[in-house]
Amino acid sequence: MIALGAVAGCTTSTSEQSSGTDPQRNTAAEASGNGARELTDAERIQVRRAEELLVKKCMEGKGFKYWVARVPTVEERKGQSYALDDVAWAKRYGYGGELEKKAEKARLKDPNLAYLDKLSTAERARYDRTLDGDDAGRMLSAELPTGGTVRTPADSCRVAAGEDLYGNYETWYGVQKTTDNLTPLYVPDLLREKRFVTALKAWSACMRKAGHAYADPPAVRADLEELVDGKSDAKAHAIEVELAVTEATCAKRTALATTARTLEREYRAKKLPRRYSEAIATRRTLETSALARAEDITGSKS
Repeated sequence: MIALGAVAGCTTSTSEQSSGTDPQRNTAAEASGNGARELTDAERIQVRRAEELLVKKCMEGKGFKYWVARVPTVEERKGQSYALDDVAWAKRYGYGGELEKKAEKARLKDPNLAYLDKLSTAERARYDRTLDGDDAGRMLSAELPTGGTVRTPADSCRVAAGEDLYGNYETWYGVQKTTDNLTPLYVPDLLREKRFVTALKAWSACMRKAGHAYADPPAVRADLEELVDGKSDAKAHAIEVELAVTEATCAKRTALATTARTLEREYRAKKLPRRYSEAIATRRTLETSALARAEDITGSKS
């Protein structure tokens, strides 16, 4: 589920490097008008792993060593929704703070970083160009629904990997950037929807009754850093878990999370201009094809 509070969109032209295809959306698979469905988190992970294997093959073909990057797990992705409603997960992970620390430690130990440090300045620059490209050559671009344009180099190992997975990376890049930036078009109306307002009020009342006066789930996350500041790791985790369990329990009891997910599906299906619905359908078709290729590349099913 998209973080419903994140409604600000880009309004200027920006340039970016191609990155892993790790979309913001976390919802379970759902059917689209053309029969394609949204991938599950496990399937997205499968595609990411395949993409990394393709990047590795490309980089090695260019004379560099490359170690497959760590891909976030299904468990790590569960803490990214608007409201937690998995009580068992909250009891174990809180909001995922310990998982984030573990992931950060893994990133710091990434053998690619150690390898880069051993390269000369010239070779490091060539490595970066090979992996991510640069803006000296042809650029791919995509117009964002909220205005502005994003751009990425068209020649890199990341793009080559995406081309192998999705068949046409330029099309994939366009629909990915479009669909990842749709929330500002419908979330303001969704937040005023009676069903959402009613569920949110009930959730807030439930939290207040449990001793935590918060208007919405993002307010809890915003307050968490200050609440755990200066505490030992064990104490900080206990505070995080207690809050997360209360949030999840109230979200279950009041159906806030399920209401938000239902409304998001409705609004994305009925409130968006046709061209964006078509972009969603195209994305799902490309992702379904990529999953089939990913299963061949990795030799396993998700």
